Amino acid sequence: MTPEFLSGLADTLRDIDNAGLMKTERAILSPQGGHIDVNGREMLNLCANNYLGLADHPDLIEAARGALSDFGYGMASVRFICGTNSVHRDLERRLAAYLGKDDAILFAACFDANGGVFEPLLGPEDAIVSDALNHASIIDGIRLCKAKRYRYANSDMNALEDVLKKARAEGARHIMIATDGVFSMDGYLANLPEITALAEKHGALVMVDDCHATGFMGPEGRGMPHHFGVADQVDILTGTLGKALGGAIGGYIAAAQPVIDLLRQRARPYLFSNSLPPAIAVASVTAIDLAEAGNDLRAQLFDNAIYWRNGMESLGFELLPGEHPIIPVMLGDARLSQQMAARLYELGVYVAGFFYPVVPEGSARIRTQMNAALSRGDLDRALAAFGKAGRELGVIA
Repeated sequence: MTPEFLSGLADTLRDIDNAGLMKTERAILSPQGGHIDVNGREMLNLCANNYLGLADHPDLIEAARGALSDFGYGMASVRFICGTNSVHRDLERRLAAYLGKDDAILFAACFDANGGVFEPLLGPEDAIVSDALNHASIIDGIRLCKAKRYRYANSDMNALEDVLKKARAEGARHIMIATDGVFSMDGYLANLPEITALAEKHGALVMVDDCHATGFMGPEGRGMPHHFGVADQVDILTGTLGKALGGAIGGYIAAAQPVIDLLRQRARPYLFSNSLPPAIAVASVTAIDLAEAGNDLRAQLFDNAIYWRNGMESLGFELLPGEHPIIPVMLGDARLSQQMAARLYELGVYVAGFFYPVVPEGSARIRTQMNAALSRGDLDRALAAFGKAGRELGVIA
């Protein structure tokens, strides 16, 4: 590696740091949960995707422990060579039944699922219509596909219809609308009723990334299509095992049988990545069982979200509107978001500043996330910390 190359990297890192955009990491010494041990300090955790609080659930730990004994540590292979265990198919069938689809296919992460879903299904004669706020994994997956690309402004249904008309007028054979079910930086819900209605009107397919909904949105936590009653109109669902469903790792695509069958033959992240460890596959089935029966956990989650939103607004913080457990606290400036997160850390509340390139420049924030493991006392303690830090830094009066 040449000195000039390394010097260029150092310059880039210096520029990132000087702009207040350097991300830092802290080691957690305990299981993930509402309370965590960070460098020997007990902290309230308000920024994990652990919506139902299942990441340290004893039933998941026991299921994973048993699978380690029965099936070993890892498969050491991709699925089509010798990496398919019976537990992988058990999980795929369980996901499909839970989500109301014919079948499902597992990936190492939902980033891989979104990276692999478009290219096998669509060609140069087809078109993908993507929401402007879609997750980076959808954007990257679309880049890997030869289909024509169109974008529409976030949740602007008039713009979506205009683009659908344009794609059809320009000769698209098949058109796929791609959208997040929940836009993760903002907590906004995709307008799936209107999206699916427009898809039917213009003969388009609908693909939804439901990572921030599966397990806790909709009846039995089946996600945004069921939340809005349009499950039969959503053609392809992608999602993760790394958030509400236990918080480990792994992604999936659920769809009609021919879609899944073709993805098994052509989806490159599936064909060229090791299969999930059996322990995760087994524990994930248990996580789905807990989520499906978890009405009490969902009630606690949304009670916490309402209480937290009301408390933060009463303190004077600027929040993005919504009903989702993602509740962004808008600060604008990247440095301020990091200063706020650092002060809250000193006060025993673990959060992270979000800033460019994760969110647009000038819209830095702290994305708070509720989970079912937090008590009312926890939230009161966190509200007091936010109030103190906010006043010290001039965010609130």
